[in-house]
Amino acid sequence: MLYAVAATVAAVVLAPLAASGYALLYDMVFVPRQPLSWQLVAPADSLPRAVPMDAVVSLVTQLVPGWLLQRLVLVGAVVFAAVGAGYLVPAERRATRVVAAVSYAWTPYLAERLLIGQWGLLLAYAALPWIVWAALRVHAGRAGAVPRLVLAAAPAAITPTGGLLAFATVALLVPGRGRRRSSVLALGALLVLNAPWLVAALVTGAGGTSDPAGVEAFAARAENWAGPLAALAGTGGIWSAQATPGSRSGFLVPLATLVLLVMAGVGAGPLRRRLPAGVAVRLGVLAGGGLLLAALGVLPGTADALRWAVLHVPGAGLLRDGQKFLAGYALPLVLCAALGVERLVARWDRDLAVLVLAGAALLPVAVMPDLALGGAGRLRPVSYPADWRRVAALTAEDPGVVLALPLSAYRAYPWNPDRVVLDPLPRYLSAEVLTDDTLRVGDVTVAGENRRIRKLRRLLRDGRPVAGTGVRWVVVQHGSAGTVDPAWLAGLEKVHDGPFLTLYRDPAAPPVWREDPSDPARWAVVAALGSALLVVGFAALSALRRRPTAW
Repeated sequence: MLYAVAATVAAVVLAPLAASGYALLYDMVFVPRQPLSWQLVAPADSLPRAVPMDAVVSLVTQLVPGWLLQRLVLVGAVVFAAVGAGYLVPAERRATRVVAAVSYAWTPYLAERLLIGQWGLLLAYAALPWIVWAALRVHAGRAGAVPRLVLAAAPAAITPTGGLLAFATVALLVPGRGRRRSSVLALGALLVLNAPWLVAALVTGAGGTSDPAGVEAFAARAENWAGPLAALAGTGGIWSAQATPGSRSGFLVPLATLVLLVMAGVGAGPLRRRLPAGVAVRLGVLAGGGLLLAALGVLPGTADALRWAVLHVPGAGLLRDGQKFLAGYALPLVLCAALGVERLVARWDRDLAVLVLAGAALLPVAVMPDLALGGAGRLRPVSYPADWRRVAALTAEDPGVVLALPLSAYRAYPWNPDRVVLDPLPRYLSAEVLTDDTLRVGDVTVAGENRRIRKLRRLLRDGRPVAGTGVRWVVVQHGSAGTVDPAWLAGLEKVHDGPFLTLYRDPAAPPVWREDPSDPARWAVVAALGSALLVVGFAALSALRRRPTAW
């Protein structure tokens, strides 16, 4: 039943993906076959925000096309989020499990992270109920529970935020009396799963600090008259208004949030009684921690402290967009709210109780109907123009560094109408692509960390040409924001002139640019990634050996 409900929710939310092509929206960038390059596996000049996600995608797309991987990831995230929440809730009625399943798969958090394209966070969100379930089995001393915990946490660890969320969940739920060995094994395995991005952060040349202007830019945002804290209480409040469903600005949305919180308060008692001793309290700590991190920057006094930390403490930039940690709050909230509805109807007539539970399951859909059909049509697949294949072929035949112009991290292409997307060139071309990493959020400009781009930006600002800088190729992307000064292209040879891309070559630049394959820093990241894959593989084999039946 849960899988049927989950499949229905996924079909309603992701219906536009039935068409062919790639849904390109903000951070959601998929290409036909992502190259396996050093810049994607272990970026040398930027912070490892997409480590090990890019490496995993590059490996997988050697076997399956990018359009298929995108659909598997998004459908899997919605389905397993719903099934996991429904399976985890300690309900006495099957209908209560449906309430939990639909409520967890139709939250503002899922909608906003989907519409901003952060599919890695959606995997972590979907994995969280399964991590909790496996952690409870480890806590109870069940045989073979640690391998299942590793398998549940592996999808979350594909991003730094998801990895931290999984580690915090395990650290809260697993430890117990007489469980020292299993606790050490579980926490050690989670540390290995997080090792790729941790090692990449230690060896990157970008440093570990970030622009404090990002604290204001990425702080939680009010969605309606109730303010940012009320938005967070309802699992919303993302910093981007463009990634927020329009229904979240409705006048009655805060009242629906209040009803949700009341039901969660009613269901807190049943959750505490039906889970093992102390587990509900630990889930409460997880929820409170997630809510507190999400509110950093809007609570009094926290913005200044966070700005100082981001500027001086390596890694503190992870806290700028604190709303992404709200996943740890969303799961306990949904579990309590579902049990609250069940408790409310416990003494009612059976038919009436089922009717009320069915209405509770549909309430999230009624409050936020524009998550349906890909966020009211925002997830519309498109095809890359032929220009992209031609430019990819030319740059692959004569390898060298590629500069993408105009300088911009995000672009709005005429062939991807009305949608902004992170520049796909670094993932489409097999060569190293230099793109601007400066972010503009409203009137706030957040500086990037890439020093090479910083030098090129200063050079172009002075009107000097790209020729002679060591860049072999320049790709001018038509229709995107920004302009290209003809002086920048002086001395370059035009190789391809298409309707969407124009490609220039610097004949004086080195024809082949290769990074030193003996770089120990890069190989340290590869070793960390290999260790994580080995841990996952060992956990899978161990779990299969303990199956009561054969394949």
